Amino acid sequence: MEDQGHLRLLAKLKELVRKADMDFVPLNLFLGERIPLAGVAHQNGTLRFGHDPKTSVLDVNCRAHDLDNLYVVDASFFPSSAAVNPGLTVMANALRVGDHLRNRL
Repeated sequence: MEDQGHLRLLAKLKELVRKADMDFVPLNLFLGERIPLAGVAHQNGTLRFGHDPKTSVLDVNCRAHDLDNLYVVDASFFPSSAAVNPGLTVMANALRVGDHLRNRL
C-alpha cells in the first residue's frame, strides 16, 4: 500500500513521455527503483540564494532577504542537487559566510 504513490508517479511519467512522442521512458532517473534512505540524504534547494528576493530567499551571503539577522549555511542554499556529496561545498560556504559575518561585526 505504501508503494501506491510511487506507482502513480511512474504511471504519470510514462503518460507524459508518450504525450511528448518520446520513444523511451527514462527510468534511470531513480524513478524505476526504490531509493534507500542513504540515497536521499543530501536535501537541498529549499532556500535558494541569489540577488532577487522574488526568485530567492537568501542573498548571496546566505542572509534572508527580509531578516537582517538570519543566515542559513546548510545545503538548502544550493539551487539544485549536484551529482556528488555536497558536504565540502557546504563547509566551504559556511566558512565564507562566517568571514562575512566577522567583517560585518
